[in-house]
Amino acid sequence: RAQTELIADLLAEYDEFQRYAARMADCSGVLLFGWDTQPETGESALRLKQSRFCRIRHCSTCAWRRTLAMTARFLEALPGLMRDHPKARWVLLTLTVPNCPIEDLADTLKAMNAGWQRLKDRKEFKPVQGWARSTEVTQEAKRTGYAHPHFHCLLMVPPSMLGGVNYVKHARWVELWRDCMRLDVNPVVDVRVVKGDVTGAAAEVLKTFGYSVKPEQAVDDPEWFMEMIRQVHRKRFFAAGGVLRESFVEPETDEELIQGDEPAEGLDDGSRLAFTWTPTQRRYKRAPKADKGPSA
Repeated sequence: RAQTELIADLLAEYDEFQRYAARMADCSGVLLFGWDTQPETGESALRLKQSRFCRIRHCSTCAWRRTLAMTARFLEALPGLMRDHPKARWVLLTLTVPNCPIEDLADTLKAMNAGWQRLKDRKEFKPVQGWARSTEVTQEAKRTGYAHPHFHCLLMVPPSMLGGVNYVKHARWVELWRDCMRLDVNPVVDVRVVKGDVTGAAAEVLKTFGYSVKPEQAVDDPEWFMEMIRQVHRKRFFAAGGVLRESFVEPETDEELIQGDEPAEGLDDGSRLAFTWTPTQRRYKRAPKADKGPSA
C-alpha cells in the first residue's frame, strides 16, 4: 500500500493524471476483516471481507490482489485440468522484441499482439492445448527513454511437443517469433520446460501480469513512467486461450479481488474489524469506531 501511495503522489503532480491519483489515494483505505470459525474445532481465522479498490493497472495494491485472485482461480481449476489432460506438460515461454523508444511503445505493443496472433496460426503452435500470456514493460538500463516490452507465456502442451512428432526446438521458436514479428534480427526467446509443481510456474507468470511495470521505475524516472502510462492506456496486458481460457480470468470487481485469499470454509457471524490506512505513517492502524457488530 505504501507503493500505491508513492505512485499516487507522483501522478498528482500531473494535471492529466489527477483522476488516477485520486482513485489510487482512496484505494484500500479501509480494510474490514471478519472471523471464520470452524464449527468442528472452534478455531478461527481472520480474513479480509470488504474493501474498495481502484483497480488501476499501475496500482501496486490492486496488482498484488489481482495476482492472488488469479492464482487462486487457477489452483481451483488445476485438478480438473490434470484429470482431463493427465499427460499434459507445461512450458514457460518468454518472447522479446528489440527495445523501443518509450514514445513508440503503443505501436510496438500493437505489433506484438499482431505477431502473437500469427504465431498461434502456425502449425508448430497448433498442438498447444492451452495458454496464458502476460505483457511486461521494463525500462532499458543503458539508454534513457527506452522500453523493453516482452511477453511471458505459460503453455499447456502434449508430451509430443517436448520430444516427439510435434517437437519444437529453441532455434525454431526463435525463427517463428522473428517471422511472426517480421523482424530482420533474431529476437531473444527463452523456452523452459516446467519440472515439478506447475503451480509455482503459474504464480511466476501471474506475478508478471500483476506488475505490468515495476513500481520502482516510477520513482527512478517519473517522466518515463508517465509516458508509459500514456502509451499503454486501454491496452490489454493479459490474455488466455484454449483449455486455459476459463482458468485465467482477470478479476474486475472488489469482491473478486478480495477472493484472492484462501477460501473461507468456516462460519462468519458478520462482525467486522476495521483497519484504516494512515498516509503520514504509511501503515494500517486499527479503527475500532469503524467496526461492525455481528449480523442479526
